[in-house]
Amino acid sequence: MKKTIFIGLLLILISFSACNQKKKNVSFIEDGNFQKELQEKFILVEDGGTIELPAGNYKLSKSLSMEGKKNVTIKGKGADKTILSFLGQTEGAEGVNITNCTNIVLDGFTIQDAKGDNIKLKECEDVTIRNMNSTWTTGADSANGNYGYYPVNCKNVLIEKSEVSYCADAGVYVGQSYNVTVRNVTAHHNVCGIEIENCVNVDVYDNLSYNNSGGFVIYDLPQIPMKNGRNCRIYNNIAKENNFKNFAKPGSNVSDIPPGSGIIIMAYDSVEVFNNKIINNKTVGCCAVSYYATGRPFKDSLYTPYCTSIFIHNNTFERKALLIPDLSSDLGKLIVAMSKGPADIIYDHNYNKAMSKPDGTLQERYRSCFRDNGDIKFFNLNAYQSPIIEHVLQSYDKNLKAFDCSLNGIIGNSNK
Repeated sequence: MKKTIFIGLLLILISFSACNQKKKNVSFIEDGNFQKELQEKFILVEDGGTIELPAGNYKLSKSLSMEGKKNVTIKGKGADKTILSFLGQTEGAEGVNITNCTNIVLDGFTIQDAKGDNIKLKECEDVTIRNMNSTWTTGADSANGNYGYYPVNCKNVLIEKSEVSYCADAGVYVGQSYNVTVRNVTAHHNVCGIEIENCVNVDVYDNLSYNNSGGFVIYDLPQIPMKNGRNCRIYNNIAKENNFKNFAKPGSNVSDIPPGSGIIIMAYDSVEVFNNKIINNKTVGCCAVSYYATGRPFKDSLYTPYCTSIFIHNNTFERKALLIPDLSSDLGKLIVAMSKGPADIIYDHNYNKAMSKPDGTLQERYRSCFRDNGDIKFFNLNAYQSPIIEHVLQSYDKNLKAFDCSLNGIIGNSNK
């Protein structure tokens, strides 16, 4: 029996070594003419045209940029066949930078190791990212670029059938955009797998987010031109074992995320989380908190820092009994103090006087509901009384029945 086990382990080690050797032996073509010709195609392509990327592994030293184009497709031979590496990039920050374009499709290639974001699209309309891979081959390093796929200030965004890994912030990061769909994406070994920030009308579904610090992050942040993100649906996803170390740049918004977070909702209005599998996240399965939970000051009179109309229902929560929450963060320490182990749903229940009834309770239009999630560990922090952790430890309760209700009208992206 021992001999059989030994042989099995030996075969695994040989296989692992062979895979690593294969990875090390990958060679890249460094061709200044290829770089020049490709950039010319990005500049000269006519509206309605297609830029064909050949099969092969190409090392580029400068960003590829496009501006003001319509109905253009950038197409490779497949994510495993066309690979563009920006390792050692000397000019520009992004790998591919697309600005002020309409109906742009990126399909079938891999982007690696850009100095900044691998793919950035700004002020574009009708964006599709499909059958792509985005990664940093340097592994988990805070010097990596922040985002794998980064549409910002865009309208009608679709990201699908793609993979992303080793981003020092978020694998998929859609910011300040309208009508967003993220589906059939695999995100792993990022600080955040999939992040939505200050967007309106969003659907995130059929995705797998695992081995990140946080699986899915829905943030609304202050001091940003587009205010008050709302109408977001998170459904049919798997948030599994997001216990990877947080390697974000110190001081960044996501550097506070405790490893072991399945889904985090912060300061958003109208979010529905349903039919998800939330499995073995060591700190918290799903939490909904105000911006005050970060402890960061802000000055923005038009910003609403509270979570409102959050509906978490019909999800499957699973966790191993011996999981230990992350203790490097205040949230992890709070959870251990309350429950001695991971929590399934945490709601900070923070609001201000303007949102209150005369008796001090929350007005119905702002209420949140949590139901049909099985036998879960639930904590209501009652942070409206005081957000200070020491006070929360005196005021929290586990009364899930108080939130046994339903919400209607969360629409998501109706244009998908």
